[in-house]
Amino acid sequence: MIAGLELGGTKCVALLGDGPNRIIERVGVPTTTPEETVGALEQALDGWQFDRIGIASFGPIDLTPNTAAYGSIAGTTKPGWSGTALHARFAGRYGKPCAIETDVVGAALAEGQWGAAQGMADHIYITIGTGVGIGAVVNGRPAGGVAHGEAGHMRIKRATGDDFAGWCHFHGDCVEGLVSGPALALRTGIKGADIPHDHPVWDHAAHDIAMLLHNLVITLAPERIALGGGIPSARPELFPMIRVKLAESLAGYGMFGRYASELDTRLGPPGLGDMAGPLGAIAVGMTAA
Repeated sequence: MIAGLELGGTKCVALLGDGPNRIIERVGVPTTTPEETVGALEQALDGWQFDRIGIASFGPIDLTPNTAAYGSIAGTTKPGWSGTALHARFAGRYGKPCAIETDVVGAALAEGQWGAAQGMADHIYITIGTGVGIGAVVNGRPAGGVAHGEAGHMRIKRATGDDFAGWCHFHGDCVEGLVSGPALALRTGIKGADIPHDHPVWDHAAHDIAMLLHNLVITLAPERIALGGGIPSARPELFPMIRVKLAESLAGYGMFGRYASELDTRLGPPGLGDMAGPLGAIAVGMTAA
């Protein structure tokens, strides 16, 4: 049994189970202050019997091995959460093997284990909601260097006529600063869920997402890309718009001409739907030694 903890920007989920076919318990917790949120998760785990812990958290996370800060939230825009120790706290409290990754890497691992990327060694999971996060699996392992990637903060070629300054507190008009929920609300003056389907902002959003995907495809050539999170889930009509713009941007270069013709299967929603994130924590727990 694995205790899986998915920490998101607005809510957290604790799961007890070992995969999508056996979830014993599920507890949802709002993301407020670290003490309130982590304390509520601990209260759930205190009543469970489990062998391992998997943590899939919003980032940035310090994943530098063998350091005091390992498994802690690094500099984040979420008030009060910078420096919050997650791995040390849960591993110390329960004395069980514990593994930690970003929430998007967890979701990517879950998609590879049980979802639409089963059997694939190279694939990407992207969430677009409160923020923009990317989890890449390359040759069967999460991609990363001295830190995990934050490709949601990539800078891209802007759409013609789009002069929106961007929402990101760090980078202005990076991808997250252009297409996240708060960015779309700032662009339009309308709460994201209430923006009409025919609003011109969606054409800009499709362009910006396609430019992000262009860079990821050219760099990593993933077998599949899953677009999850609140915005793609609520706006499935974005998928054909993004596919068209991505194919145009790839422009038939090299093998990517064939790749562009296969976007109906290579680019789509997560096979696990909205369970990709919570099951990501279980997938991370499976790696705990």
